[in-house]
Amino acid sequence: MLWTFVTIVLAATLADAQQPPAQPAPPPAAVRRRAPDFPQRPAADQAIVDRGKAVYGVYCTFCHGADARGGSGGPNLIRTAVVLNDQNGELIGKVVREGREGMPRLDLTNAQISDIAAFVHSFRVGGYDVSRMTPPTILTGDAKAGQVYFEKTCAGCHSVNGNLKGIGTRIGDPKQLQQSWLMPGGGGRRGPGGPGGGGGGSRIPPTTVTVTTAGAKVEGVLTRIDDFFVSLTDKEGTPRTFTREGDKPKVEIHDPLEGHRKLIPTYKDKDIHNVTAYLVTVK
Repeated sequence: MLWTFVTIVLAATLADAQQPPAQPAPPPAAVRRRAPDFPQRPAADQAIVDRGKAVYGVYCTFCHGADARGGSGGPNLIRTAVVLNDQNGELIGKVVREGREGMPRLDLTNAQISDIAAFVHSFRVGGYDVSRMTPPTILTGDAKAGQVYFEKTCAGCHSVNGNLKGIGTRIGDPKQLQQSWLMPGGGGRRGPGGPGGGGGGSRIPPTTVTVTTAGAKVEGVLTRIDDFFVSLTDKEGTPRTFTREGDKPKVEIHDPLEGHRKLIPTYKDKDIHNVTAYLVTVK
C-alpha cells in the first residue's frame, strides 16, 4: 500500500512538472490601459504659449475661433491631420505660408509660427467633451474693474457715449461682443465690423498706403505688400503695383487698427473678461 501511494504521488508530481507555468490573470477591464487616440504632448513653456496666443489672436481667431475649434467660416483645427501630426510648426507653417482655398497666405516668421503651434498644441484633444470644457458663460469678469481699465487704456479713442454708445444692446452675444473689441474687423485688414462691430457698429476704414516715387506720390487702399512688391487701388479704382528694392520707393502704411494690434500682446485674461463684463452693461 505504501509503495502504491508513493507511486501515485510521484506520478502526480511528474505530471505537474510537465505543465507550462501558470500565466497571471489579466487585469480587470477597469484598470487596463490603452494607447491614447490623440497625441499627448508635454506642456510647453507658458511664455511661449502666451506669445503664440497673442499672434494667433491677431491672425487666426476670427476664422478658427479662440479655442481653434472653428470660428467665422474657418474649420476646426484641433483634429486636422496637419495639426495632429505637427510637432513644432513645420506642417502648420507650410499651410500658413502657402494658404488654402479661402485662406490668405500669411507672412509670418519661423518663430511666430512655432509660437502659434505651441498655443494650438496646448489644447487637450479628446474623444468627448472633456476636451472642450466650454464654460456656461464668458461673463466672469468684474465690470467695475473693466470700466477702470477701459478709461485708462481705451478712452483715448473710444467713448461709451460716442462711438460705443449702446454697444451692449447692439451686440447681444457676449462672445461676439468680446471679439468685436479685441480685434474689430477681425476678418482681415478691410473686414467689416469696428468698435462695436460684428454687424452692430461702424465699418472699419480700409488700410491705406502712400507710395512716394521720384517726383510722384500715389495713395490708395492697400491690397498686398511684401519685401518685393506693394499693390494698391487708387481713388479712381485703378490697381497699381510698385516694385520694392530695400527702402525704395518710400512706403507709408496707414492702418486704422494699429492701436488694437499693439495692445493685443499686452492683454491679460482678467483684462479681457473685465472689459467684456463692462461693455455688456453699456446700454
